[in-house]
Amino acid sequence: MLHTGLAAPDGFGIYGYSLGALGACPGPTPSLGQTGRVWCPARCPGWGSLTGREVLTPFPGLGTAAPAQGGAHLKQCDLLKLSRRQKQLCRREPGLAETLKDAAHLSLLECQFQFRHERWNCSLEGRTGLLKRGFKETAFLYAVSAAALTHTLARACSAGRMERCTCDDSPGLESRQAWQWGVCGDNLKYSTKFLNNFLGPKRGSKDLRARADAHNTHVGIKAVKSGLRTTCKCHGVSGSCAVRTCWKQLSPFRETGQVLKLRYDSAVKVSSATNEALGRLELWAPARPGSPTKGPAPRPGDLVYMEDSPSFCRPSKYSPGTGGRLCSREASCSSLCCGRGYDTQSRLAAFSCHCQVQWCCYVECQQCVREELVYTCKH
Repeated sequence: MLHTGLAAPDGFGIYGYSLGALGACPGPTPSLGQTGRVWCPARCPGWGSLTGREVLTPFPGLGTAAPAQGGAHLKQCDLLKLSRRQKQLCRREPGLAETLKDAAHLSLLECQFQFRHERWNCSLEGRTGLLKRGFKETAFLYAVSAAALTHTLARACSAGRMERCTCDDSPGLESRQAWQWGVCGDNLKYSTKFLNNFLGPKRGSKDLRARADAHNTHVGIKAVKSGLRTTCKCHGVSGSCAVRTCWKQLSPFRETGQVLKLRYDSAVKVSSATNEALGRLELWAPARPGSPTKGPAPRPGDLVYMEDSPSFCRPSKYSPGTGGRLCSREASCSSLCCGRGYDTQSRLAAFSCHCQVQWCCYVECQQCVREELVYTCKH
């Protein structure tokens, strides 16, 4: 079976493995009422929370940043749920198996973050039924999965985790004599080329669902491309910029997720029509009532879907429903709880307080406790 995106029935990705939570920065965890030291290295700016700028590798339990040696990567490829062709590509590319795991992990985290206040919160439960339909949520899954794989492959190249690619090698800047590329840039060119090969040829052009999935996959890749930036450092006497060190760098994946969420909010419902001149199926917006002509074609950056989504209020084969979900009384309980009302409970919550920066490189905090009210949707 050929897959056209990371999203598939078995878990969040097309790969058969469980997805754990992203680990916090290293450092001791103080007990209540005690003082603890929280290490805050530059690579982990948001201890205990997601900021969208987390370093992609290594994830806990996914090994080191170096490619797997010997036959280790072969075993990793065999454990992933891939098509036969994809498995062959994986076995030929040490480091790819861990990169695929990272991509699925990243896409899951970002999907859950973007939909944390929605009725559908990107739960793994009900994913099998959801991916068999043409909902807006399905479109987002294909887009964010393709974006995460593109992003992760590009970063893996620049981090030295892949054997067949290195830093970005196409600066394309003016006055190359005055621009020195001294930092390893994210190799988006290789990432995109490899991804097209890895996903393989699309299903028949007469399949509306296949064209919609391929379109949404491309939207995800395009969102990553739009976030590629040139970052530079100046070198010279008294801060002059006679010589600059520049490299290509992808924006944090949180920004890509935000772009795709906006695309989801404005997704276009489509049907299909045969283009007689080209002899192939094309996506079009449904004709308006009473109009003899079809609607406009979706733009390249639009997410497309074919079916109206269910409410996701009650448990179904698409989601676990919203019963028991935490909500904000002022902002989200009314919509999230679908008119069923909500329960109010009081609980004690620990938080860091009286924090002080200590030399060198850690923040020392006390742990305080406060009472807070929490609201959960009635079942």
